[in-house]
Amino acid sequence: MKKDEYNIGKLVKELNINKETIRYYEKIGLLSETKRDKNGYRLYSEEDIEKIKFILI
Repeated sequence: MKKDEYNIGKLVKELNINKETIRYYEKIGLLSETKRDKNGYRLYSEEDIEKIKFILI
């Protein structure tokens, strides 16, 4: 994982929301499907964080 990538655990701590919210945003198309690491975990970028912050406003 690169420095500017976040797994879902770090993302929920950063944004103070739950995993299901992020997965829901992906399901309904507010977020693009994310990259995955070699273990299959979702990886989120700074851009994804900014999108989620905008959605939460």
